Amino acid sequence: MTTTIDLDRRAWVLQVMGLPVSAHLRGPEAHTDAVAERVERFFAELREVDAVFSTYRPDSEIGRLGGAAPDPATATPAVREVARRCDEARARTGGWFDARRLPLPGGGLGYDPSGLVKGWAVERAARWLTDLPGHDLCLNAGGDVLLRTTPGRPAWRVGVEDPARPDRLLDVLELTHGAVATSGTARRGAHITDPRSGRPAQAVRSVTVVGPELLWADVYATAAVARGADALDWLAALDGYAALLVDAAGRTRTTPAWPGHRPAARAA
Repeated sequence: MTTTIDLDRRAWVLQVMGLPVSAHLRGPEAHTDAVAERVERFFAELREVDAVFSTYRPDSEIGRLGGAAPDPATATPAVREVARRCDEARARTGGWFDARRLPLPGGGLGYDPSGLVKGWAVERAARWLTDLPGHDLCLNAGGDVLLRTTPGRPAWRVGVEDPARPDRLLDVLELTHGAVATSGTARRGAHITDPRSGRPAQAVRSVTVVGPELLWADVYATAAVARGADALDWLAALDGYAALLVDAAGRTRTTPAWPGHRPAARAA
């Protein structure tokens, strides 16, 4: 016998950090002022992160550096933490995620941690919502998703866009916990740089990574796009993470741990 639980649902959507961020809640207090206050604190923290890390704001701590790497002796604690995470990301990805020499908004190359900041910031700010007892949470930051679900509740459904046709889905995932992150050319063109050549990475249209942490799912997806079509073997070796890759020819492949794994390539 299946029991259907009638839950209140509420969603909030704001433009933060230059992208749409939504918070979806399911639970008995979703429409209360107390929950709305927590959601506002979540968004307020993202705005504070943007004020520190945005490369498009000359008054931000990162903007004032003008492309130079932060000095641990003078940087604020948040910037020191992100810089340490960027160093860790470079080590974990064999150098394919490298914040040290990326195109800057004003031209030239320099330090830009933006590829890591979004996932780090959402996971950090999510603490305002993840400790709500009896509530389910879906946070979506520009297509990168963080999920939490009370045991026994229905899973969230997350669509994976076709980079050639954003109106079509390549897959639909049913997940209760974890993160889904996508990097590629569909929305922003070839904006990911190959750190070895310094040129835009174009061998892969998109990579979607599923795993327990949004920060690392996002980092791994970005690194895989930079690495190119041979990234699938590297992704398959990542403990706890699974991936779907679409190459420049439109062929879709997945790692063995991907839900509904499809080993044979097919044209998209």
